[in-house]
Parts: sequence; C-alpha cells; structure tokens
Amino acid sequence: MSENKQLPVIAADISEGDIIKAMKAIPGYIDITPGDFREIYHVAHTLAVQRMLDSVTASGLMTSPVLSIEQTTQLAEAARMLASNQITGAPVVDSEKKVVGVISEKNFLIEMGLGASPSFMQIATHCLHDKSCLVARLHGRTVRDIMTQPAITGDKQMTIGEISAIFTRQKINRIPIVDRDGTVVGIVTRTDLTHGFHIFSQGL
Repeated sequence: MSENKQLPVIAADISEGDIIKAMKAIPGYIDITPGDFREIYHVAHTLAVQRMLDSVTASGLMTSPVLSIEQTTQLAEAARMLASNQITGAPVVDSEKKVVGVISEKNFLIEMGLGASPSFMQIATHCLHDKSCLVARLHGRTVRDIMTQPAITGDKQMTIGEISAIFTRQKINRIPIVDRDGTVVGIVTRTDLTHGFHIFSQGL
C-alpha cells in the first residue's frame, strides 16, 4: 500500500575551515582528514534524519475521532457537515463504516464545472454568468455520485516519510487511517503532516 520513499535530505554546508576548527577543538589526536570528516558527517546526518522520519507515525499525527460521511448522504447535507466542522474533506464510509472513498471541496468544484482549484475570481466570473452554477448540478445527488474512489488509505504504523511520499505521488491532501477491517480510525491531512515535520525539525 505504501512505499518507503526516502525524502531528500539537505545537510548543512560545512566548509573545510569549519571542519579544521572543529577537529582542533576536540582534545587529543584525531587521525582523520577533513574530507573524511565531511563524508562521515553527511552520512550520519542522513541516517539521523531517516531514523527520525521512521519514528514519527500516523498514530501520533492523525486526528481522531474523525468526521466521516456516509456514501448515501445528500450532497447538500455533506456540504453542510464539512462547512460546520470547518474542514475541506472527509472519508466516505458505507453502512458498515468501512472507507469507500473521500469527499472534498475539490469534488464539489469539479462537479460544478469550475475545475479542481479555481481562484475566487474564476468562481465569481463563472457564477455571475450562470447563477445556477453553484447548485444546479448538485440537486438530488449523493456523495457516492461525486466522491473520489477508491480511497487511498493508510494504517497507524505508517511513517511520516511514507505519508509525505504518498501525498506527493498521489497529489492528495488527506489520507484516512484505517484498522485491519477497513474501518476508519483517524485521518492525516497536510496540516497534520506540517505539524509533524515541525516536531521532527525540533529534534535535529
């Protein structure tokens, strides 16, 4: 389901002068060249970053409990639920609470003929010429009609590095976290990921 994709690591640019000063500051004799020191530092830094990426998992990042929307919900009600909870998307579940898709504002915008990420002025221009554009295509329809499916899901053991790679590769903004039965137990969004990387950076 997930791919352990290494994120690019940007190590500090250490000059040879910095290395020589550091070596002189260490008591005793060090039988190592500045070039060897630089190589060891970069490798050690990369390993430390990867270790920390592997230590932050979805269980510590995810929002739980998470709002989920049944696939039979009318679109008007789904929009109200998203708006009242001040979120832009949510997992879609079936009658057994298993994740079957994801609904987001992007699905609504596409269905209204506005594209995946229109600007405010594009929406205003479009709707000033067609006053029915905001609702005409949504009447009498359910979440199942426009949701993104199948859902890309993850488990609580997924690392922050794996989640970041999925977000980038799949061009998505959220990933429902499910248990072994496919029941939703949480969600990780780009906001959660940003917070996770902030915590991660404090340990470097």
